[in-house]
Amino acid sequence: MSSSSSPEPTPDDRLSKLQRSQLKQNGWGYRDSKFIISKDGQVEFVGGRYGISGHVLTSFRSWMIKALNIDLNFRTPPKTRAITEEDYPVVQNASFLASVRKENVAWSASVEDRLFRAHGHTLAEISLARTGTFLRIPDLVVWPRSHDEVLMIVQLANKHNVVIIPFGGGTSVSKALQCLPYEARMIVSLDTSQMNCILWVDDKNWMACIEAGKTGQDLENELAQKGFCTGHEPDSMEFSTVGGWVATRASGMKKNIYGNIEDLVIHIRTVTSNGVIEKNCQVPRISAGPDIHQFILGSEGTLGVITQVVLKIRPLPEVKKYGSLLFPSFEDGVACLRQVSKGRCWPASIRLVDNEQFRFAQALKSEPSSYFQSLMNNCKKFYVTKVRSFDPEKMCVCTLLFEGSKDNVEKLEEEVYRMAGLHGGMAAGEANGQRGYTLTFVIAYLRDLGLDYGVVSESFETSAPWDRIVDLCRNVKFRVKKECLRLGVKHPPLISCRVTQSYDTGACVYFYFAFNYRGLKCDPVHIYEDIENAARDEILANGGSISHHHGVGKLRSQWLSKTISPQGVETLRAVKCHLDPLNIFAAGNLDLAVSQSDNIKSKI
Repeated sequence: MSSSSSPEPTPDDRLSKLQRSQLKQNGWGYRDSKFIISKDGQVEFVGGRYGISGHVLTSFRSWMIKALNIDLNFRTPPKTRAITEEDYPVVQNASFLASVRKENVAWSASVEDRLFRAHGHTLAEISLARTGTFLRIPDLVVWPRSHDEVLMIVQLANKHNVVIIPFGGGTSVSKALQCLPYEARMIVSLDTSQMNCILWVDDKNWMACIEAGKTGQDLENELAQKGFCTGHEPDSMEFSTVGGWVATRASGMKKNIYGNIEDLVIHIRTVTSNGVIEKNCQVPRISAGPDIHQFILGSEGTLGVITQVVLKIRPLPEVKKYGSLLFPSFEDGVACLRQVSKGRCWPASIRLVDNEQFRFAQALKSEPSSYFQSLMNNCKKFYVTKVRSFDPEKMCVCTLLFEGSKDNVEKLEEEVYRMAGLHGGMAAGEANGQRGYTLTFVIAYLRDLGLDYGVVSESFETSAPWDRIVDLCRNVKFRVKKECLRLGVKHPPLISCRVTQSYDTGACVYFYFAFNYRGLKCDPVHIYEDIENAARDEILANGGSISHHHGVGKLRSQWLSKTISPQGVETLRAVKCHLDPLNIFAAGNLDLAVSQSDNIKSKI
C-alpha cells in the first residue's frame, strides 16, 4: 500500500454517475432545486419538483431579517476552488484493485466520485464539502450490481485488508459516512445504487423483496403500479434507501398505520466478513432465540452490507385526506396528542409544531393568487385572533393525514377533531394540512440558503415519555439560548420544536436550531456542535433518548454507553469482533471497533 496519484480511470464510465449529475455534492437534494434571493430581493424556490417551486415567498425575507438578523450584504458562498486529484491522493491497494477489475465490477477513483461519497448531511460535513477540506475521503468507489457481487467484494476486502464503507442515499445525519482520518488502509465506498430492483412481490402474503439500494420514492412509485405500498415515508424518502433505513432503524411520517422499519421488516440478507447472515424463512414471527435482525437493524454499516430486505406491503388506501388543527398553545396541542394516543385513534400522520415553527411556516407562504384569496385569508386571521382570541405569539398548528377506507377515515377524522375541541383546538383546513405535510420535503433546502448568508442551522431529535415532553422542550430551548450567550453568539438564536411521531407511552420531538454567526470570531460549526452537545446532555437529563431514528454514527457515540450500559456496548463489540475480525467495516460508527491486535490476543 502507498499514497500516490489516482489509479488509471475506470475503464467503464457508464455509472459516473447519475447521482452526481442530478444531486448536489455540497448541499441538500437536487441540483435544480434551491431557495434563492432574486435580483429584486425576494426569496424564491426554483426548480419544478415541488409545490412551492416557482413561487415568490413575499414574507420570507422579512422573517429572515427579523428572526435571525440576517444582513443580505453579508455573503458567505461556498468556495469555488476546483478540487484536483492531488488534493486527495489515493491510498492504493493494487492487488485489491486488480481483483476488482478482473471480476468486472464497476469502479471509479475520480476525486468527484470519491468526494460525493465522503460525507452525509450533518452541518459539519456540509461545511467541509463547501470548502473542500476533508481530512480523509474514500480512495475508491465500487458499484456492485447484486448480492453475489457484494459477497465477492467483501471477500476480496478481507483477503487484501481493505476498508469498506457501505453507501446508500448519502442522507446520514450522524457522520456515519465520514472516513476516520487516521485510517491507513485503502478505503472503499461500496455504493448500492445499482442494486435497485424489486426482486419479487407476493400479493397473497403482502410481502416484497427489495434490493438495498432502492430509494424510498422509487419503491413507493413502483409498488403503487401494482396496487401496493409500504407506507414508509421518512423525510428523506426521495434519496434514502431501503438498506439505509434498516441500517439506521428509520422511522417514517406515517408510522402510526404502517409502523417503523423494524415493524415492516420480515427478512434481512446481510454480507459480513464472516459470511452471509440471514434467517431461513420469511414468516410473520419466529421464536428462535435472540432475533438476529435486531443486530442488523441500527448497525450503521459496522457489521456488513445489507443487500436484500423483505418488507411488509399493504394495498393502497382507498382514501387519503389531509387536515390541520390550530391550538391556543403548544401545551394544549401536546395534551391533545396525548389523548389521541390514549384513545389509539391516530391518523396516519399527526405532527404538532410550536409557535416559532408556525410563524416560520406562515412566512413560507406565497403571495395570494387573487384578491378573493387575500380577503379570505384576512377573514380567517380575524376569526382566529379576534373571535377565538388565539395569541399569534403562542398559537401552534398540527398537521394531519388520514389514510384508509372511506368509513374508517370519516370516523377517525370525527374523533380526532372532537378530541382537539376538548383542548381548545379548531379545524384549520385541508389545504393547510397538505401544505404542511409536503413542506417537509423542502425545508432541508433552507440550510443551504442560510449558509450563503452567514447562518448555520441543523435539526436534532429525541424521544421521551409523554409527561416529559413539555418540560423537555422548554428546558432544551432555554439551554440552547444560554449556551449561545456563553459562547459569544452575537445574535439571538432560533430554536423551535415539533412533535412528529406519537406512541402509547411517548413521542418523538424534533428541534430546529439556527444562529447568525456574523461577528463571531470562532469557527461557527464548532460553536454549533458545542451547543448541540449541551442540548443533548439536557435532553438526556430530562428523560429523553440519544436518538429516535437518526442513529448514533460518530456524532452521538459518546452517549451510547450511558444509553445502553457499558455491558451493552461490550456485547455489541463482541458481535462485531466475531462478524468482522479484521475490522473491514471500519467507519467507526457506534464506537464498536476492536483493534486487530486486541482481537488476536483474545483468541490466544
